[in-house]
Amino acid sequence: MMQPEDIKTMIERGLPGARVSVSGDGHHFEAEVVTDAFAGKSMLQRHQLVYGTLGGKMGNEIHALSLRTLAPNE
Repeated sequence: MMQPEDIKTMIERGLPGARVSVSGDGHHFEAEVVTDAFAGKSMLQRHQLVYGTLGGKMGNEIHALSLRTLAPNE
């Protein structure tokens, strides 16, 4: 079972320098990710970047992930 800290670590590894907070119950999670990598990107592109850091965990160990994605100036 995934824990919020596991997801936080995976996102931070995939998006170095990002500020990440994750909460959840082991199946359903909420994350806020703030990184320069999101500047000029659409919400869909931002979410795809985050999902990319989680690989095959999405839809398997992670059943639901609600995202709030921001560039530092937002």
